Amino acid sequence: MIKFSIQLLFLLTTLTGLVGGSTLDLSFTHRYEGQLLRLGGIRYGKAQPHSVTRLSYLLSDFALQKQDGSWVSVAEQYLWIDLGARRTHGMLNDLPSGTYRAIRFSLGVPKAQNHGDPAQWPAEHALNPNLNQLHWNWSGGYIFLALEGLYRGDDQQLKGFVYHLANDDNLTKIEIPAKFELRQAARLDLGFDLARLLAGTRPLDFVKDGDSSHSAPGDPIASALCANLTGSFSLEAIKYPQGEAPLAPVKPLYLPETFTPYRFTMSARFPRPQLPRDNPLLEERVALGKQLFFDPRLSSNKQISCASCHQADKVFSDPRPLSRGVEDRLGARHSMPLFNLAWKSSFFWDGRAASLREQVLQPIQDHQEMASDLPSLLNDINADQDYSRAFDKAFGEGPATSEKLALALENYLLTLTSYDSKFDRAMAGKVELNELESRGMELFFTEYEPRSGKRGADCFHCHGGANFSDHRFHNNGLAPDSDLGRFAATRQEVDKYLFSTPSLRNVAQSAPYMHDGRFATLEQVIAHYSGPMHRSETLDPNLAKHPKAGLKLTQGEQAALVAFLKTLSDPKFGTSLGEHGEK
Repeated sequence: MIKFSIQLLFLLTTLTGLVGGSTLDLSFTHRYEGQLLRLGGIRYGKAQPHSVTRLSYLLSDFALQKQDGSWVSVAEQYLWIDLGARRTHGMLNDLPSGTYRAIRFSLGVPKAQNHGDPAQWPAEHALNPNLNQLHWNWSGGYIFLALEGLYRGDDQQLKGFVYHLANDDNLTKIEIPAKFELRQAARLDLGFDLARLLAGTRPLDFVKDGDSSHSAPGDPIASALCANLTGSFSLEAIKYPQGEAPLAPVKPLYLPETFTPYRFTMSARFPRPQLPRDNPLLEERVALGKQLFFDPRLSSNKQISCASCHQADKVFSDPRPLSRGVEDRLGARHSMPLFNLAWKSSFFWDGRAASLREQVLQPIQDHQEMASDLPSLLNDINADQDYSRAFDKAFGEGPATSEKLALALENYLLTLTSYDSKFDRAMAGKVELNELESRGMELFFTEYEPRSGKRGADCFHCHGGANFSDHRFHNNGLAPDSDLGRFAATRQEVDKYLFSTPSLRNVAQSAPYMHDGRFATLEQVIAHYSGPMHRSETLDPNLAKHPKAGLKLTQGEQAALVAFLKTLSDPKFGTSLGEHGEK
């Protein structure tokens, strides 16, 4: 376990770390045959029409070439670039001034870092696996490059391609001529053309060469990607912007004169989360948030609390397929479990809330859920002497406001952590998985890739990492209904039928499953992923690459997967939890 004191947390998260030297901003423009690359939609390639749905990669080993031909190494600086996350530039700091004629970097991660402890990196560091979702923790090192999409095969059927470049031997050096002056700051605009990557000196054909690669030794697809990478990057422009001013330290909101730091507890195997810098975890706020969470007075009829649809003994989820609000009003979706929220950056099945403080106020006011009028609710809270004292302790003197209400609930929800399952104890060498569980784990973390002789269940792509979730959005092949998923939040066609990937921790206790609770058992869930799926143009490539008839897992393999999933249960989220979330 790791415990953080709030004072240390303040120090780590508010100091910006001013550095000397110059800064170089690297901005990447992603293209396809010279045109701006757009994610989704079968729009590229004539012989093999295809889309690109994911482009994510890691860069390291930066160096600048001086006029005399020598190289200046930039030690221990890394960039994570992800087109879908709109993370297309990064800054190199503390560089020596001078005139340079080229830049060099590696696509991938050096051996020492590739096989080091991924939990060592700060929350905003490019190598933090919770940030980049390019490290599945239990199955090896980093994915250097994730390129995924859909294509139409010779039979015009929609299929998926998944090219994951990884492993030490595939660390690829890229050198780009770029004559520029570096005094205080400069910016290089670099282009990355995907058409060159797929159709470069060693063209790749999804049908003939294969539509899936995880870079096993000797894999020709990985070899072709490395060969094509060197010609895929180019210099587009050199700019000299004014230097950016350092970020000001974040001031905590409504910090009372006296407070008690809350000791946030997590596993040493977990990546560091990005806790809110302006809402530090305080015992007083956590206690207030907990009181609010279990209080039915927050609903219009004073009968429904947050805990009504997020039951403590059900991993803070709802055993009903669709949750019900005041006056038994039927909700539109199944209530998601509430734990390890500190590692998430979006909330609800469609990701429409960017923070917990934004999320918590929506069900309180939603007509189908708690249906409260927020001003009236705050009047009632301020008229309650016990609540008034609790708010004063948590935020200093002053009336309760909607912002303070949200901050208190956010504080409490961030403390709901889960990291002590049988699986975790097995990884720590304290217990052993039985034969059936071990077989399920093997299937879970094994790629389905007949080309290379691998036959697994392929679960880890979306459910990898310490939280068994990539916290991204996927169309997982469910038969569609009127719920368009993330499209409702973004209005982007590529987001139709995409839903947030839930964590599989405690999954045995959080039935039913999926956004609409359509599956009552884990057996039904596994059968869905084993059999044929509904294929549409937004089906996730990791599923679309499977045969049309599905994986056809045997009954024994399906039973093994269920057995493994049951090892992810944390005892503290069992039926021993009381009505207020305490043992």
